[in-house]
Amino acid sequence: MGLGPMTALYQARFVKYLETRGLKPQNGGKVWHFIGDGEIDEPEIYGTIGLATRENLDNVVFVIHCNLQRLDGPVRGNGKIIQEVERHFFGAGWDVIKVIWSSDWDTLLAKDEEGVLIARFESLVDGNFQEMASANDGALTRRMLIGNDDLSARITALLSDVTDEQLAKMRRGGHDAEKVFAAYARAVKSNKPVAIIVKTVKGYGMGKAAEGKNKAHQTKDLSEDSRVETKNRYNIPLSDAEAKAAKFWYPGPDAPETKYLHEHRKALGGYLPERSDKFEKFDLPALSLFEKQMKGSAASAGKEFSTTAAMVDVMTQLARNQEVGKYIVPIVPDEAQTFGMEPMFNSVQIWNQKGQLYTPLEIGIAVIKYKESKTGQVLQEGINEDGATASFTAAGTAYALHGLPMVPFYIYYSMFGFQRVGDMVWAAADMMAKGFLLGGTAGRTTLNGEGLQHEDGHSHILAGTIPNCITYDPTFQYEVATIIHSGLKRMFVDQEDVYFYLTLMNENYAHPDMPMGVEDDIIKGLYRFKETRKPGKKHVNLMG
Repeated sequence: MGLGPMTALYQARFVKYLETRGLKPQNGGKVWHFIGDGEIDEPEIYGTIGLATRENLDNVVFVIHCNLQRLDGPVRGNGKIIQEVERHFFGAGWDVIKVIWSSDWDTLLAKDEEGVLIARFESLVDGNFQEMASANDGALTRRMLIGNDDLSARITALLSDVTDEQLAKMRRGGHDAEKVFAAYARAVKSNKPVAIIVKTVKGYGMGKAAEGKNKAHQTKDLSEDSRVETKNRYNIPLSDAEAKAAKFWYPGPDAPETKYLHEHRKALGGYLPERSDKFEKFDLPALSLFEKQMKGSAASAGKEFSTTAAMVDVMTQLARNQEVGKYIVPIVPDEAQTFGMEPMFNSVQIWNQKGQLYTPLEIGIAVIKYKESKTGQVLQEGINEDGATASFTAAGTAYALHGLPMVPFYIYYSMFGFQRVGDMVWAAADMMAKGFLLGGTAGRTTLNGEGLQHEDGHSHILAGTIPNCITYDPTFQYEVATIIHSGLKRMFVDQEDVYFYLTLMNENYAHPDMPMGVEDDIIKGLYRFKETRKPGKKHVNLMG
């Protein structure tokens, strides 16, 4: 709960990323997300909707389904959840469309020239509306609408031509297909992010068994009498005995309803939602692309460096490669300088669909600037691990959604990964995302002065609980390069539904040359690093 809205927003944002980079045509389309009012209390929702306006996400529509109930009881029994949701989204700059009352109420509302009925609606709290829905009693609805105040006489007169039976059948807006369709049609034409707030009744159609009742969520079956009630309510041509036995009714292949369904399923492209595994292919460069990484510190004038620096070199080489370069998506949560990634701000630049409206300052040395561009590749997420992980998921599922083999490299402090966003990386696995999660500053002795928050020696245990997450803890730069190359092959050539997690160190030390013929053993997880030269009768073999 709460992850869906964030995922939808970052999927919509990634569409903009692909479009402005010229990887996807700007052919319209919207990301639609459906959310219940009970889920609104998840802090990720109100905390992320500002992104849609800031990033000009005119390609996202939220449908907030307000039946006023959680699992246990009302969402805002003493308040009004619809107005609350409206304020938040309107204040965040969204186009808000409300579908509150069905066409059944149109004539009555048109007669209400003084607005007394609207005033009564506003004075009632959500608990009152749940009581009306649960009772489904026109007389009770009339009494509650009339009330006992200065509006009562005028509302009594307004309702005089409406019978109790009619009042009981007057629906909420979300149960009116024409009004819902009209809201959707308006949303499609909007040039802003859209929130459609739809009022419904929980358990609608289940009658006395669960309609509007707190037990609706736990109602797993209908009694025989409730089945007959439902059959009669919807004029289903079954006998009472057939309804009690829960028999199905099929209108036949030539019925208008059946033809309508078939026509629209064909227009939508098929009868079942289908995940496409057809995507652009790239020619994977040979492992020799990383010739630099195969050589140790001796080939770099004895320079000592970390596996984090090695990983940045690998990313940079991939981004420059003609075959795979355009598909590489570096993602960083405001820690590029920590990881030595700032040169990428110049070489591939930071993505921003507005480009750069100011003169960038240098970073560290004058030749490196904080360069933003409409065609940039780096996703700079700010201090925002949730959002960065959502971007990883959006990029990692682009192969299935957009037919593009995008390769996200999300690098972050390893203690702010699985421990911080564990449910999101699990969701990424569920969605069969591909890519590389890179846990930087890993290790029990890393950044000691900053306390235990940075001393990670256990993230691999958490990562190991995700069955399609492949984990490695490399020590030398040639291991990093070999693992990344293997990952690209497994995910985008062999098309395995996995993603990779590597921990990276920030300690600088000397790196050896890669031993001959160990590539396969590195991937398996164990290889002979060095052979004992003169083993005596008693000698020690070390395994690390």
